[in-house]
Amino acid sequence: MKKKIVVSFSGGKDSILALYRLQKSAEWEIDSLLTTLTEDYNRTTMHGVRNELLEMQAKSLGLPLRAVWIPKDCSNDMYQQRMEQAVDGIKADGIQHIMFGDIFLEDVKKYRENMLEGTGITPIFPIWGESSEQIIEEFLSEGFKTVVCCSDTLKIDSSFTGRVIDEQFIADYPKKHDICGENGEFHTFVFDGPNFSFPVTYTLGETRMVKDMFSNEDRFYYVDILPKGKPK
Repeated sequence: MKKKIVVSFSGGKDSILALYRLQKSAEWEIDSLLTTLTEDYNRTTMHGVRNELLEMQAKSLGLPLRAVWIPKDCSNDMYQQRMEQAVDGIKADGIQHIMFGDIFLEDVKKYRENMLEGTGITPIFPIWGESSEQIIEEFLSEGFKTVVCCSDTLKIDSSFTGRVIDEQFIADYPKKHDICGENGEFHTFVFDGPNFSFPVTYTLGETRMVKDMFSNEDRFYYVDILPKGKPK
């Protein structure tokens, strides 16, 4: 009998590849996608992708969303409170596992483990400890397609924002930085792949530079990804 699991879902490449790994296994039944969104912007919290596109992703993947809404400038205490409420709901549904798409950041993994400690829910990390180069190679060879929605301009050039990750992207990418963007170099939006029933079509809208909340300096370069059309 398969075990039910909730997938922590950003809409980006690592969480979708990890999800795909679970879908191909005989061990797991995917219950839903757990995503954090910002109330004031109606967008995914870290990636800045419109909720409408997230819903199109989930529809194509054939999975329901569990949305966790947080206010802008959310305090750590408020974030923790909202996540605890979400975890309580997951537990109430009889689910005992949550998947995360982390690769090698020990502090992030430890944070997730501590967050779930004592809840009766076990964190699962399908791509943990693997080579970033092997992960991106697998991602592309499986037929996934993703676009960069944000870049950290202290680490990589802003011109990477809006680009689709392909072999040319990899060739152009600075070798001193992680090709999966695990250190926050960039974030992505996946628009097609082997577990999608239809591609999420989009166009690129306006770009904007967002200041670092600590230094107040221009840092994060976003592009607004706009839905091009909805499937019938």
